[in-house]
Amino acid sequence: MRRLQFALLGATILALAPTTWGAPSPVWVGRFGSDSDALPEPWRVVRLNTSVPATRYRLMSWDGINAIEAQADRSMALLARPVDIDLRRTPTLCWHWRVEGIVTSADMTTKRGDDYAARVYVAFRLPPDELSLATRAKLSLARSLYGSDVPDAAISYVWDNRYPVGTRRPNAYTERTLMVVQRTGDRQARTWVAERVNVLKDAREAFGTDRVELELLAIAADTDNTGEQVRSGFADIHFVGENENCRVASDPR
Repeated sequence: MRRLQFALLGATILALAPTTWGAPSPVWVGRFGSDSDALPEPWRVVRLNTSVPATRYRLMSWDGINAIEAQADRSMALLARPVDIDLRRTPTLCWHWRVEGIVTSADMTTKRGDDYAARVYVAFRLPPDELSLATRAKLSLARSLYGSDVPDAAISYVWDNRYPVGTRRPNAYTERTLMVVQRTGDRQARTWVAERVNVLKDAREAFGTDRVELELLAIAADTDNTGEQVRSGFADIHFVGENENCRVASDPR
């Protein structure tokens, strides 16, 4: 996956002041408004392969929740934004999502099956001294092929079709992206589901260090490999402290 900063320059997240009881405030990165023709800044649709149709994204009110709708039809594109988050202070990523159905023929173990009804993707920078010579060589090759924006490492939390929740494995295209099955199957389709993950803990376990800098967050639905159609939604994307509760956008706290 690409770092994609060239498409997303000029936007950062301001650090929020502590609450009166000393805990970190929620840091909102996806607090969406009502229906609009324009996607909110600094979110941008980013196509990794211009020969593949782009997944369509739009703002909408979905069952009373202000959300981003993703519609994939044999398509792939990220809806991405840069982030500047202190993961030591607010390591927990929260969001709501829903799918109308799964990608029935997907298989995350193969390139031909690397499609998901919904996913939340986070990309990191790592200190150079945390990267082995072999890893540096692989990243150098990847960047020579795909550009300088290939990230040092990434995690993709996915709504899968077949593998059990908690499954973790390298992406079929690159071992530098860890795939985490957050939801699976269609039993909870057509309803909003709340999620909570400790990004810092997952990065530490995946890449052997907590000296990571989060630089990009993206949401996506993609079906370019399987040729299927899916529809999904994303809302209330924010970071909180490790022991803080997740929030909803209507919560003023």
